[in-house]
Amino acid sequence: MTFAGRHVLITGAGRDTGRKLALAFAAGGAHVLATARTRSAAEGTVALIHAAGGTATAAVLDLSDPASIEQLPVDRLDVLVNSGARYLGAQATPEDITDTMAGAATGTILLTERLLPLLRASDRPDIVNLISAAGETGQHRSEAHAAFYAAKRAQAGYAEILSERLRPEGIRVISLFPPDFVQTGPRQAAADLTADSVVDCVLFAINQPRDCFISAFHFEQPAPRP
Repeated sequence: MTFAGRHVLITGAGRDTGRKLALAFAAGGAHVLATARTRSAAEGTVALIHAAGGTATAAVLDLSDPASIEQLPVDRLDVLVNSGARYLGAQATPEDITDTMAGAATGTILLTERLLPLLRASDRPDIVNLISAAGETGQHRSEAHAAFYAAKRAQAGYAEILSERLRPEGIRVISLFPPDFVQTGPRQAAADLTADSVVDCVLFAINQPRDCFISAFHFEQPAPRP
């Protein structure tokens, strides 16, 4: 897959799935703006990209802070990947809940709204949202805190409306609803979904012809283990 000439911004790129996405896009020739809450995390991803021969820039972005979103330095964009969101386990403090809601819901919306003019200026604009099965109505497939479900359903609702409204402009909005998945593991039918497979779904959708609008990826629940 080739993404030569495209400028890609990835939130939560300092570790785990966000880092994998940054490395994959860079390997395909894209220039990646890798954002993370700390400069050291973002620069760690950029160092890996440079070591592999790719091009990337690091930037600090705290999705829970509107000022951080407003100050993010970006002047060109083709692909926005909203992958930064704090997972919230079954036990959480009020501060944890506030942070998750602010980042995954409000922050993602504010960032997307801020970057829409740049996407409208692109001839290949895409918005990718790594949501979660927790964002699907009626699903209870995650052990996450109820506030995580609320944040992800807010993100999913925004993405659904945005997809319908931006379709006439040629801007694709692609949302993924994976169950809780693992970073590494066997990529087999009886195993848990891996981050590598989630990344491959993103790359597949972005690489489709411009008349192909894949609005969502929904995943079957893992088969029960004996």
